[in-house]
Amino acid sequence: MTLEVFLMLLMAVSIMTGLVTEAIKRWLDERNKKYYSNALAGYVAIVMSVLLWLAYTVMVQAAISAQMVVILIALVLLSWLSAMVGYDKVIQAIGQIRGGNV
Repeated sequence: MTLEVFLMLLMAVSIMTGLVTEAIKRWLDERNKKYYSNALAGYVAIVMSVLLWLAYTVMVQAAISAQMVVILIALVLLSWLSAMVGYDKVIQAIGQIRGGNV
């Protein structure tokens, strides 16, 4: 998996996480249920990351290896982070680390 594919998956997870989280928050608000926004975003990010990673793995017929598991863990962590601070900030940080401009 290339960095471009990984970033595309991260962008898709970030978009889906934002939409699904907002839908769940509205649903919970209608029922006067208490929730923690960051925790809810994190849980949704985890579920969306795993589902999208599984879909990608099936579509490209990739074997589940140590590399794919590391990619899943990175996708989960970065998608949770982007759900809390924003996708653009995560991409900026990745670019700075990759370019050495830390």
